[in-house]
Amino acid sequence: MKRENFASRLGFILISAGCAIGLGNVWRFPYIVGKYGGAAFILIYVAFLLIFGLPIMAMEFSVGRASKKSIATSFNELEPRGTKWHWFSKFGMAGNYLLVMFYTTVTGWMLAYFFKMMKGDFASLGQNAAEAQPIINAQFDNMVSSPVILTVLMVIIVVAGFLVCSLGLQNGVEKITKVMMIALLAIISVLAVRSVTLPQAGTVEGIKYYLVPDFGKMSENGIGEVIFAALGQAFFTLSIGMGSMAIFGSYISRDRRLLGESVTIAALDTFVAFMAGLIVIPACFAFGIHPGEGSSLVFKTLPYVFESMPGGTRVWGTLFFLFMLFAAFSTVIGVFENIVSFQMDLKGWSRRKSSLVNMVAIIVLSMPCVLGFNVLSGFNPLGEGSVILDLEDFIISNNILPLGSAVYVLFCTSKKGWGYDNFMEEVNAGRGMRFPKWLGLYSKYILPIAIILFWAQGIITKIISIVNG
Repeated sequence: MKRENFASRLGFILISAGCAIGLGNVWRFPYIVGKYGGAAFILIYVAFLLIFGLPIMAMEFSVGRASKKSIATSFNELEPRGTKWHWFSKFGMAGNYLLVMFYTTVTGWMLAYFFKMMKGDFASLGQNAAEAQPIINAQFDNMVSSPVILTVLMVIIVVAGFLVCSLGLQNGVEKITKVMMIALLAIISVLAVRSVTLPQAGTVEGIKYYLVPDFGKMSENGIGEVIFAALGQAFFTLSIGMGSMAIFGSYISRDRRLLGESVTIAALDTFVAFMAGLIVIPACFAFGIHPGEGSSLVFKTLPYVFESMPGGTRVWGTLFFLFMLFAAFSTVIGVFENIVSFQMDLKGWSRRKSSLVNMVAIIVLSMPCVLGFNVLSGFNPLGEGSVILDLEDFIISNNILPLGSAVYVLFCTSKKGWGYDNFMEEVNAGRGMRFPKWLGLYSKYILPIAIILFWAQGIITKIISIVNG
């Protein structure tokens, strides 16, 4: 079957960035920056993004472009005869399925809150935060406690995502994702301007917290914890390690060098995360709310902030959750495209057949996450208070992504893998920014060891957290 190609470089850039720009950036980034020291944390995060993220992304793109295959068969195409690198393909494919098993549910939440804001469900909160909070909490709790509501939301997201993929790479995935990404960039610009121009006295303090580095604030949480949090955010923000970037690499020509493309995508990804923080943190300071409240910030804190702004939730809340929905759904489409390609590469299925079969499979596989908030809420896989989503996220974020990234690095640099010379030839084909050859020592030894240490530290931290309750 002839391999499809992107219609334009812009399509490749926006779709790859859209896959990486997900809830980890627009949902997690603001509150983790708020928790770990503001601007000082951002500087460390960007440093780790350059040191770790860019080389790995370039390697994953290179494997995809050289093989013209998804992770299902790309290692088979490039590995030396007699080696077993292709064994990782099964783990990479499993990671894609596991990711959307919970991502579809959370994206459904964004869809629900977009309509809640537009309908004015939070329009009568009043100006007293203490009185408003029970109303806000009840909205979220009522939603997740209903298996029917969550199932309907999840099915809408799954069907819509595979419908886009079934239309083809250019006519479906590329065309629709480009529109969403351009709209996303426009919306966050409007929201950021509104946030930094709020008349409340606390707005200026929020801007300073976010833009002016104060390394003294980092010590409040411990330097080590802050550094590992920044490393984790940088590492996972690019969606590398399970073939999500390799599939897009397989759709592009050899006229552009892949390090330069990786820099462009990472810059766009970081810009969206930065703007999300610029929306949230000054607004929180303006209304006396700490931006490090945690993962509930979006659903249980920001509705009050938006309702307190001129225009209320009908304007600013609706725009914000439309932005969140586009960010999440662009990732869903990107991962679905990867999943659809598996059976196309392995079994020669048509795009429509693979989309239909996988649509049914993902709906079934997503049900444990849906039921984990209600029917199966008594199952706490990672200790008290945890749900099935937490287990699925832990397997992906703390295991498959870092270990998968280590596999890609070793495959591209080892003589028993694809090899560094082959990688350098592919990554530097075309015009643009070159991947420096002197990075060979770093790529072969320091980078994989650092990834393994990061993975081990994450596992130890999680075990200690579970043991200590």
